[in-house]
Amino acid sequence: MRNDRRLERTITTLNGKVSYSRGVLRPEGIESTTKLFETEGAKSIAPLDCLFKLDKLPYKMTLATMLKVAYWAQNQCSYQKAEEIIQDTYGIFINDDTIRHVTNFVGKIVFEEDCCMADEAFHLLNQGKLYYPQDKSGTLYIETDGAALNTRLKDDAGSTWRENKLGVIFSSDNIRTWHDKHGDKQHKIQKREYVSYVGSCHEFKKHLLSVAIKNGYGRYKNTVIISDGATWIRNLRDEIFPDAQQILDYYHLCENVYTFAKHLFNMDEGKYRPWARDICVALKKSKANQVLKELSLSKNKQPSNCAVNLYGYIENNIDNIDYAKYLKKGYFIGSGAIESGNKIVLQRRLKQSGMRWNVKTAQYLLTLISKEESGLWNHEVVSALLKFLS
Repeated sequence: MRNDRRLERTITTLNGKVSYSRGVLRPEGIESTTKLFETEGAKSIAPLDCLFKLDKLPYKMTLATMLKVAYWAQNQCSYQKAEEIIQDTYGIFINDDTIRHVTNFVGKIVFEEDCCMADEAFHLLNQGKLYYPQDKSGTLYIETDGAALNTRLKDDAGSTWRENKLGVIFSSDNIRTWHDKHGDKQHKIQKREYVSYVGSCHEFKKHLLSVAIKNGYGRYKNTVIISDGATWIRNLRDEIFPDAQQILDYYHLCENVYTFAKHLFNMDEGKYRPWARDICVALKKSKANQVLKELSLSKNKQPSNCAVNLYGYIENNIDNIDYAKYLKKGYFIGSGAIESGNKIVLQRRLKQSGMRWNVKTAQYLLTLISKEESGLWNHEVVSALLKFLS
């Protein structure tokens, strides 16, 4: 049996002396063998990366190094900043172009794994094989929104802007509530999961369904979808989550009320502010029919240069604005989680001044950001890369 001294080796490198162990004594006294034992007596080994199978890894990086590179690429505001922090933190120089390639490699693996899960979830839905237990309680929230992303690809109209569709899912089990010193009720979402997709609603809905199932869709008594009332979101709800209560974001509705009021009263603040405030209060008290009756007098007199058709907007969302009822049930009526999500997932990293993106590069990076902001880096990013390289 080899003694402990023969297991220990020290080599001199550019970074100084490094000690390593060539083997480990197991509890039963049997020595495990490593690759270096196979080279006993050899004067040199070339190329050493082939011996350790590093030649099989992309960019001649270990798994741990690739994960570090991808982590800092999604965490920093640019690949150049990621280059700087990797050098400062680990003493390793990896140029920003290599960081981008490595991040794309890791992000592609994770995104494709998500696509497989999304297709499987959609297949189960179409086959009627989703399981829904009888005893349920609590509420599952699904918030979704679209935000523009500048790309290098022009559409038929010549625009380079593409819509990134973002969803966030959380449940009442993960919401902590308390009352502040003024007696007002406060809350904090302690756990949430983001899903981001640059492309069509048809594919996004599969990913949203997959993440919703993972977070308990079907196991909660109530499912609530909160959005800005966009047509594609209403259609998505009807197709994928028909049992859900859709709620039009109250604060988005109020924003449209004020926009309409400004044009209706020719920007006369003394008139439009009180009118808009009264309309918003009435809507929060579920007096939508009363508001529509008042608006009906002017629905054929749409203010010039006003993009908001308030009558049509309220009428199209009449089933989603019973706010008095929702508040009584304890539901949220605002989409603050998705609004902040757009800033955290999209704007902070991909909408810096002058940035334009390859669509696939943007998707891979958004996928990694979503995993990290959802607290799933170790569970899903590392797992997907290990699975791919195994």
